Amino acid sequence: MKIVIAGGTGFIGEPLVRRLAARGDDVTVLTRNPAKVEIGRGVQWDARTQGAWSVEAASADVVINLAGENIAGRWTEEKKKRAVDSRLNATHAIVEALQREPSRTRTLINASAVGIYGNRGDETLDEHSSRGSGFLADLVGRWEAAAREAEPLARLVIVRFGVVLAPDGGALKQMLLPFKLGVGGPLGNGRQWMPWIDREDVLRILEWAISNEHARGVYNATAPDPVRNRELARQLGRALHRPAFLPAPAFALRLLFGQMADEALLASQRALPVRLASDGFAFERKTLGESFANMR
Repeated sequence: MKIVIAGGTGFIGEPLVRRLAARGDDVTVLTRNPAKVEIGRGVQWDARTQGAWSVEAASADVVINLAGENIAGRWTEEKKKRAVDSRLNATHAIVEALQREPSRTRTLINASAVGIYGNRGDETLDEHSSRGSGFLADLVGRWEAAAREAEPLARLVIVRFGVVLAPDGGALKQMLLPFKLGVGGPLGNGRQWMPWIDREDVLRILEWAISNEHARGVYNATAPDPVRNRELARQLGRALHRPAFLPAPAFALRLLFGQMADEALLASQRALPVRLASDGFAFERKTLGESFANMR
């Protein structure tokens, strides 16, 4: 199977490339620096304009779009613009490339995020829940709308990632150092729900979406057992044999991160993978205990 991946050198993309290549797929990675691609074949792209990469995407059986600038850090106006542009430009460019062969049977898997729900307190959220408010919800909504332009051209799967956990990157890597130093703890009051998911299950979801022709539309890529932030801190401390009782006060997080603190770090999203469960996907790491046990 010919698979083209945009964002194939990142936290999710790089292990996905390794996984798909190991099973025998012909994997092409769209990247600004093809020389850095060690597995699969690197092809130059700038995520804005058409080029030789467009032919690769148009002729692929599966295109996976994971491209987008990391939103971690203080949201200056410039950073917010880069977050928006990196996602919308890449998605629009991919849809335009697919139009080169409009009648081809193919699949487009597009990344998204549970940030689309906004800060929802204790409300239980599934794929049919309404969009929330704020910069992040608006960004993700526009991202998904751009991906939906591909519906006449491909079987479209939109994967709304929760907080993806793996020790070598993402949120968990940033959390590990303070916990190892004995100064870890919940964010704010710790009552906010965290829609976490183990990266291994993220990779399995993407493989499942590739292989299952019936899979289409929006899926919450979140573990079936969401926890409050304070419970995540407690279990991480226990896994590392370190204390986990020193909270990062909300006011301090707002001073450091501004808008990002309220919309990402302190926001509550009790998102459940309702459609994955109903469509037959089985999680391997359903609980934080199972996830942390595999990270030691």
